[in-house]
Amino acid sequence: MNNIDHLIRLANRIGAFFEAMPRHDEAIEGIANHIHKFWEPRMRIAMLAFIKARPDGQSDEAGLDAIVLESLLKNRERLTPKQTSTH
Repeated sequence: MNNIDHLIRLANRIGAFFEAMPRHDEAIEGIANHIHKFWEPRMRIAMLAFIKARPDGQSDEAGLDAIVLESLLKNRERLTPKQTSTH
């Protein structure tokens, strides 16, 4: 299993938790909020690069659940780590 497959599985576990929310929009927000708060920037960068290259969210070994993919796509800008200046 490569790194992106591991990230997909982690994201899907988060999605499974939030999918139980009564409102779809709350689930979408909850997934994005959790990933933003708890994933390191390099994890978010890797996931966002993956969905840019594979918009269907499917790798050769794993695939993002629909609700997770929707959340990532809707919140892509917010999930993109801010670049910091080293000057």
